Amino acid sequence: MGRLIERDAIDHLLAEAQAGRSGTLVVRGEAGIGKTALLEHARETATSLGVRVAGCCGAESEMQFAFAALHQLCAPLLDRVDALPGPQLAALGVALGLRSGAVPDPFLVGLATLSLLADVAEQGPLLCLIDDAQWIDQASAQVLTFVARRVAAEGVVLLFAARDVGIGDVDPVAGLSPELRVNGLGENDARMLLAGGLRAPLDDEVRDRILAESRGNPLAILELPRSASPSRLAGGFELPDSLTIPRRIEEVFHRRSAELSAQAQLLLLLAAAEPTGDGALLWRAAEHLGVPLEAAGPAEDSGLLEIDTRVRFRHPLVRSAVYRAASPTDRRRVHAALATAIDPQVHPDRRAWHRAQAVWGQDEEVAAELERSAERTRERGGVAAAAAFLQQAVDLTPEPAARARRALAAAHAKHDSGASIAAAELLDVAAVGPLNELQRARLELLRARIAFQLTQGAEVPGMLLDAAETLAPLDPALARETYLHAIDAAMITGGTGGVRGAREVAAAALGAPPPPGPPTPSDLLLDGLIVTFTRGYVAGAPAVKDALRAFHDRGFDGEALGEMGSRRWLWLATRSAAALFDEERVRVLAARNVRLARDSGALATLPGALVGHAGILVLAGELSLAAELCAEASAITRATGAVPLPYADIILAAWRGHESETTQLYAANVEKAAGQRGGAEVATANYSLAVLRNGTGDYESAATSAAEGCETNELSNTGLAMLELVEAATRAGQPGLAATALTELCARAEASGAPFALGVAARSRALANSGAAVEDEYLEAIARIRASRMTGYLARTHLVYGEWLRREGRRQDAREQLRVAHELLSTMGAEAFAERAARELRATGEHPRKRATSPATALTEHELQIARLVATGATSREVGVQLFLSPRTIEAHLRNIFRKLGITSRRQLREIRLP
Repeated sequence: MGRLIERDAIDHLLAEAQAGRSGTLVVRGEAGIGKTALLEHARETATSLGVRVAGCCGAESEMQFAFAALHQLCAPLLDRVDALPGPQLAALGVALGLRSGAVPDPFLVGLATLSLLADVAEQGPLLCLIDDAQWIDQASAQVLTFVARRVAAEGVVLLFAARDVGIGDVDPVAGLSPELRVNGLGENDARMLLAGGLRAPLDDEVRDRILAESRGNPLAILELPRSASPSRLAGGFELPDSLTIPRRIEEVFHRRSAELSAQAQLLLLLAAAEPTGDGALLWRAAEHLGVPLEAAGPAEDSGLLEIDTRVRFRHPLVRSAVYRAASPTDRRRVHAALATAIDPQVHPDRRAWHRAQAVWGQDEEVAAELERSAERTRERGGVAAAAAFLQQAVDLTPEPAARARRALAAAHAKHDSGASIAAAELLDVAAVGPLNELQRARLELLRARIAFQLTQGAEVPGMLLDAAETLAPLDPALARETYLHAIDAAMITGGTGGVRGAREVAAAALGAPPPPGPPTPSDLLLDGLIVTFTRGYVAGAPAVKDALRAFHDRGFDGEALGEMGSRRWLWLATRSAAALFDEERVRVLAARNVRLARDSGALATLPGALVGHAGILVLAGELSLAAELCAEASAITRATGAVPLPYADIILAAWRGHESETTQLYAANVEKAAGQRGGAEVATANYSLAVLRNGTGDYESAATSAAEGCETNELSNTGLAMLELVEAATRAGQPGLAATALTELCARAEASGAPFALGVAARSRALANSGAAVEDEYLEAIARIRASRMTGYLARTHLVYGEWLRREGRRQDAREQLRVAHELLSTMGAEAFAERAARELRATGEHPRKRATSPATALTEHELQIARLVATGATSREVGVQLFLSPRTIEAHLRNIFRKLGITSRRQLREIRLP
């Protein structure tokens, strides 16, 4: 009644699904407001249209069972599961407990679910109903919200119904849009509903009071008068104003259940305590308690529940009302009965959970059973559920040492699930002890990691260093990894004032224990960085080269990286290669980092890998491809709800010469860094601003930004900032500043020996010096940079060489260099530098040719990425697997691409030159 707008919204979604378009809608409102009725309307409408329906329903007591809601949703669809790509099939099978295997990445489970739903929708539209979404378990919520953000052209509709959550509570569907707010019924509809639900005449004054008290909540309108005695209805109706509508409705259900016999009330409590709705289990537990079958009659007659093969409550608030009203003793009785009735071989985790609820005080046997449940749950990828089991085990553990050990394990699980604040609270429990030395060291290590994740504060490297020093005699391998983490953190956060920066951390790391076995690539990288920060860049370069060689030669497949424990350090290795200007290894390691993340479906780490690769591509002049990777990273972070990573975006915007975007990203990065000087974020922002200002010819500002960009422990940033500083300071008339940067840059280039390093050093010498040798330096720079394939800097070198030739009065020679620069810079999309080249060409008397526009310029970055992959001959399914989209979505994008390019086939796409 009175839900025309809401019904229209749902009907529109279903119509869109029939046209092959996907959609998501969150129906939000208080308990009893009519959300489930709207979902039932959606189910009935879908069925009448021939739309397949699947669904699941959250339950408060199910929240710690990993993938419980997902299992409900997917179970009827598993006949299509064999069509999934191998890694996705394995991940979903492990998550749902259908097979054993390695712990799946949660987002790989999300990809598998998306693929499964899309495959089912190939046969016709699919409606997925998720009721009581506020109570779905965290693992399922992560998967379903990912799918909701990723569906596009599959003909899949996800309809969520969720209550409002309290302040500080987790909202599993937070951020999903659009949301449809369901409010109370209007006065006329409320009166009609009340009139239809009354069994006897009602005074107008009493009717008005009921309507006022219910505030348009349909369930309240129907239930409040049913709970009141005739005398109260006759003499006036009023409930305490201090209660909210849902709580008032709970009170109504409580009063109705309290009128039943003791046996019927016990049966109700059994049903409320067991959320699966298994009728056979209910009767086995009832038999254990001596509750007769006859007790079901009054319970069903009350209208509070139905008992068949499944147990269904009239409303979720009936369950909570019955459970809340029961005494602690009765709750423990029913949980004990349920635990006894559950087969420990079939459902050991549910049995453990019920046993835990039945305990009075503490119980080591039950705590140990919960610990085993946590391990089983973790193996299926339910990290959050494992943390919940362990946390409960902590509360039940009587012996202090075992309690501390379990609290430490629970803290690790909480941290892994993203609940770092809860993890920190469990660390405080574990810290009470007693702990042995290794446990204490692991506690401090986790505390440091949590601090790094939450704050990235400048104190974190010191915390990691303290943990590493404690671990050194206890676990040498973990100690070395922690030393490397401390150095990496110092490079990222900087180090000013009284905190320990990279040099101080590296000096302390000289005391790191030797590797316990043959040195891994990460061991070699640790040794190289220690030398670099204690004895200088030139001294450390050979050792860092050895480490990079090991990463390059021994890490071509995921298995090898897993054995070496080095995959997590692949990005640090890539940054170290960039610090050496080793263009070849930078490209290989950055691309491999992306490939490994793609192949494993590790969407938690893929955006960082994409952003890192994109930054390298910008420097190589491949701005269009870099933009595609940035767009993909942004799409994934939106789909996964992760924190955006704008590092490559600001470098890209600066090289493109986009003033407004660069300055906005600069301000955001500096604000995020909270004024920390020397951190990688601020250094990247200052480098980018220097590039922008050099492009526009504002050399004084460029010199200021570049000088600040050099003030960092992140070696890859300092090298790039030095290049900008030499150019800017020379043009701004600051030769002393340019000379200082040039000296350090040339020393680094000689230590590196890479073609790109030697090329940019020659370029910088030509910029900063004068005399007969300048032209030879420019020619050497062009030859070496061309050999390195770093087209961005090659184009800029032609530009500065042409500018020098014009000022030397050699206008014809200048034109040749400036034409090359203008063509390269225009083609790659470096607009500010291209305009600078155009101005110089005009000064020689030549008007630069306008670049011919291509239809491909109308494509978005995402469409360009798809077009490139399809042009290689990849099928829609193959492209979809790589980009984590359904084949139907790829086909929809292709239709847009064909329309924009004026073509009709994949063959024609291969013939078009894409930017």
